Amino acid sequence: MQGTVDGFSYGLVTPLVAYLMACLGGALGLRCTTRSMLVTRSWRPGWLALGSAAIGSGIWTMHFIAMMGFSVRETPVNYDMLMTFASLGVAIVMVGIGIFIVGYRGASGTALFTGGTITGLGVASMHYLGMAGMRLNGKLEYNTLTVAASVVIAVAAAIAALWAAGQVRGFLWSVGASLVMGLAVSGMHYTGMAALSVHLHGAASAPAGDSPASLLAPLMIGPLAFLLLAGVVVMFDPLMVMGKPDWSAAEQKPGIPAHTVHPTGRGRVPGPRSRHHDDSRTPQNW
Repeated sequence: MQGTVDGFSYGLVTPLVAYLMACLGGALGLRCTTRSMLVTRSWRPGWLALGSAAIGSGIWTMHFIAMMGFSVRETPVNYDMLMTFASLGVAIVMVGIGIFIVGYRGASGTALFTGGTITGLGVASMHYLGMAGMRLNGKLEYNTLTVAASVVIAVAAAIAALWAAGQVRGFLWSVGASLVMGLAVSGMHYTGMAALSVHLHGAASAPAGDSPASLLAPLMIGPLAFLLLAGVVVMFDPLMVMGKPDWSAAEQKPGIPAHTVHPTGRGRVPGPRSRHHDDSRTPQNW
């Protein structure tokens, strides 16, 4: 017997909130990835790790907010906690591998394709592992072609988002990229859900049970708190907000030592005294 699946129990509320969470995680993650390209190698792993965790947490939270609106009329739905949190770990690790590849190899060519593919597969793996954590009186079945389409959407979205992060063109550029990424991640989710059907083990009607929202909401406290913390880091880092500073180009020019570039990007730190040195120049005038 086929179950009656409803993915929009709360109307458009869950898809809209889920989309916004995907955008938030994407925006924070992409800004951290961009920021990693503007710092020395000693700081780069930290920014990339923060970006990986932000994107992974964002897409995981998006998935389970969307799942708050999921129900099967004939049976209650529960979740295996270990499998549910394992999907979060898979998302962060696989997204992290892709982001580290792009962060160290650059957002172009083979590195972009490889990193984007791994990141996209991480998004898809999180989705289907999270679905495997569902417990209900039935068996989940998928349409293979639709599942393949959802994976292609995830990979294409990841490649496009990482390419945008590598352009380092400022805050608005990354906001636009995060909106596209949020749309693609949400599209991947609902494409995957469209592939789903539930074959019930029996014909009994669903007994009373907790709603999906009451089951899932407590699980998202940690990831939401992390996203809030990551957002604070982004807001209080000026280079993160403004994007590529003017001094980074100067830093790369041949003949200009790195130590002569002021860390605030407003000028140059005085190097060895030259014949044009002006003693009246103070730090306030940099």
